[in-house]
Amino acid sequence: MRVFEPGIMPDLHWHGHVEINLVSGASMVYDMDGERIVVPENRASIFWAGIPHQLTEVHKTGEETPQLTNLYLPLDAFLFMRHIGQFQVAILGGGFGLLDASLCGPDRMAQWYTDYRSHDFERVNVLKDELNAMLRRAQIAQTDWLRLPLQDAANERVIPTAHIRHVVEMVRFILDNLTEPITNADVARVTGLHQNYALSLFTHTMHVPMKRFIIRMRLHRARALLLESSMAISHVTLESGFASISQFYEHFRKAYGMTPHVMRSRYANLTLK
Repeated sequence: MRVFEPGIMPDLHWHGHVEINLVSGASMVYDMDGERIVVPENRASIFWAGIPHQLTEVHKTGEETPQLTNLYLPLDAFLFMRHIGQFQVAILGGGFGLLDASLCGPDRMAQWYTDYRSHDFERVNVLKDELNAMLRRAQIAQTDWLRLPLQDAANERVIPTAHIRHVVEMVRFILDNLTEPITNADVARVTGLHQNYALSLFTHTMHVPMKRFIIRMRLHRARALLLESSMAISHVTLESGFASISQFYEHFRKAYGMTPHVMRSRYANLTLK
């Protein structure tokens, strides 16, 4: 966790944590994979930072200096939290959620920050338990989605916990092996289920076929590498798991409406301005 005055981020970036952020004394605007997301003050937001994002605007709401509290939750810790399977799927599906103010306000974040900075084992464990409980409440409460997940949780019937667990296992495997060749059989194998059933379960839960989900995750990584580094396109192709440059260009153009070269050039021009 950290507390600081928020400032404009010079570039898009991405990392492997789930972020829970709360800003006081300002509202903020994020660019998340090309979408503009407005975050109000004193409302905790949550999103998976593996999707390229950038804080582009900070608008003060009073005379006091704005303060941003960041809680960085490692992805593996998030995925192993209990009884929040549907919420895990929504966040990994690209959802940017605004939590109910009664669940996580400035006082709660301040207490967690104090516990975190204490370096006391027991207090830190209490923090983790409270965070898990808060996310369990968020799963059954009204979460305002500033960026919709792949599935619309509000219109989805309740999915059995065992099914959610299998989907989370598959997502975890995909993210851990994104740079490697991945087949449907490879992913289904981690569940111990029949391949066809595992694929059907994934598609039903995530509302996107597994192969398309893998491509989407690779495109997120590729876009971040393009915009945050000077890495050659050929290396971006390899690091994001595409089998060939031609395949990479085909999927990238279809997703973003331009080539990787054009996107990098446009972003460089915006940065220079």
